[in-house]
Amino acid sequence: YDRHLPMSNDQSTIYKMKETYWTTKQVVMKKLGKKEDEHIVASDSELDAKLEVFKAIQKSSTDLLRVIEKYQERICVLSREENAMGRLLKTESQHDKTRAGKMMAAVGKAQSFSSQQMLQLRAPLVRLYQEVETFRHRAITDTMITINRMEAARTEYRGTLLWMKDVSNELDPDTTKQLQKFRAVQAQVKKTKSKFDKLKLDVMQKVDLLAASRCNMFSQVLAKYQSTLLHFWEKTSVRMTAVAESFKGYQYYEFNMLKVDARRFRFSLFFSVLYLLFLLLFNVGQGW
Repeated sequence: YDRHLPMSNDQSTIYKMKETYWTTKQVVMKKLGKKEDEHIVASDSELDAKLEVFKAIQKSSTDLLRVIEKYQERICVLSREENAMGRLLKTESQHDKTRAGKMMAAVGKAQSFSSQQMLQLRAPLVRLYQEVETFRHRAITDTMITINRMEAARTEYRGTLLWMKDVSNELDPDTTKQLQKFRAVQAQVKKTKSKFDKLKLDVMQKVDLLAASRCNMFSQVLAKYQSTLLHFWEKTSVRMTAVAESFKGYQYYEFNMLKVDARRFRFSLFFSVLYLLFLLLFNVGQGW
């Protein structure tokens, strides 16, 4: 069959089968973690560095979504608890007609105000979550599709290199048939390399564009969150400062803590344990 096969036709069935065989062998070698030619690996060092950048962007985007979800949940919980504390202070202040009651009422109103202002942080956080989610589903997914195509082309290219290496080991320049086979394999290597180089360039450009677009997204969305956060702290600080200023001149409450003599405490504890032990033995004796 090989005798009648035109060696320049790299699309023939037998060559497709051989190409599939060497591509599959390359996949198996990669899965098993076998060491590849260091020069071939070094030639893709820049591409591999870009892939690491992509993995970092992909992981950080997923982690950021989880953090935003937890952050919004904590804000709601903190706002609810602070509002509950404010209501409690205002309720208790109605039963206390002294200055302490006025202080509780003022602090309660300030805390209720702070809890309401805190909920305004959720709006820019929701916007940030939506932008990151869209970025992850569209930009990252599109880049991932291109990377998968590139990896398939790289595997195919390295498989043809293994094929050419195998053919070159058996090459006899004086044999026309083997020389034609080598040239056919060499042409296939050039073809797969051209395809791989194109996808390699596409991946590197898309990763650079992905990193730039993420920075642009953060610069726009986080600016709104930053301004909202500063506005929240400014209004809360003004309110708390006003409450603190209104307390000037009030008499402070002094709290005293009872001090227990350690020796007397140990002495009384010893006799208490001894008494309990006596009761236990007495009850056991009655049972016998």
